[in-house]
Amino acid sequence: MTLTPQVVPSPPATPAPAQQFGSDNYAGICPQALEAMTRAATGSTPAYGDDAWTRLAARAVAALFDAPQARVFFVFNGTAANALVLATLCPPYCSIISSEIAHVNTSERGAPEFFSGGAKLITPPTEDGKVTPASIAMAMRRTRSAAASTPAVVSITQPTENGLLYTVDEIRAIANACHDNGLRLHMDGARFANAVAALECTPAAMTWQSGVDALSFGGTKNGMAMGDAVVFFTPQLAQGFAERTKQSGQTASKMRFLSAPWLSMLQSGAWLDNARHANASAMAFAQAIEGLEEVELAWPVQSNAVFLLMPERVANALRARGWRFYTLFGSVYRFMFAWDARADSIAALATDLRHSTHD
Repeated sequence: MTLTPQVVPSPPATPAPAQQFGSDNYAGICPQALEAMTRAATGSTPAYGDDAWTRLAARAVAALFDAPQARVFFVFNGTAANALVLATLCPPYCSIISSEIAHVNTSERGAPEFFSGGAKLITPPTEDGKVTPASIAMAMRRTRSAAASTPAVVSITQPTENGLLYTVDEIRAIANACHDNGLRLHMDGARFANAVAALECTPAAMTWQSGVDALSFGGTKNGMAMGDAVVFFTPQLAQGFAERTKQSGQTASKMRFLSAPWLSMLQSGAWLDNARHANASAMAFAQAIEGLEEVELAWPVQSNAVFLLMPERVANALRARGWRFYTLFGSVYRFMFAWDARADSIAALATDLRHSTHD
């Protein structure tokens, strides 16, 4: 007699959630950005930024900051924006001061050092990942030797990599410390729109009016397909930047597809609406899990990020339910909320997290 092996059906897999909050880069293109790209796709247009879309978008960015003299450039992503700005502001024999958790230090594969041709990153100890006048003074003391890499630039991230905000007063104090020491101040604003929305101040007040020399202005995380803007508030400081973008492969041949969405986003106000929604979504999630056993906030929710402290078994149980999120700083779990975050998805995440604490 031939025995037929019994096939035991596998248990059904947990369906993946419809929307994930591992990163605001997961989000799609917002309607205003997509519509602008569609309009820009029609007809023949000069290449390499010599087009009306790019000129108008650059003017719109400068106008947003009430800085008609500003030089504005568009690159593919934030790493390029940061690295090329810092390379422009920092000679290869000098150094860049940043927080130890700064994106330029932890997540850009040495791009600032590479594109600057050898500039060194200095990361003095900081509290909660925020550069302060005291940490700048410490870095300056440590590099007084003639053989050391003298600092030339300070780079701050707004919001920081752990979701905290520099107030306008804090930025002004840092800028004063920079300029007292002959340093330039760069702001990594990958989520700059979220900071403006949260602090309810003008873009000018947060940047050049407080002493910021150059800004990496994030568009990708704000609802665009790709493309960040670089803003030099003092035109002379932009010398050589255009050449660096070409050398590094960041001068898009069809630049209008990077620049046109900026024009639409700024003119419609979508850049700020998107940021407000993302911030509110992060706060809604934080409120939904408030008081949950074994789960607590690592830092206050100030922008569109929520960082949680929880046991590893809870995190693993949540991942087993299909959720994706990052583990940062060794043992902190990050959830990011974008322009398209949905209330039902946030509620589902909170519910699954509650269930995961009991697994």
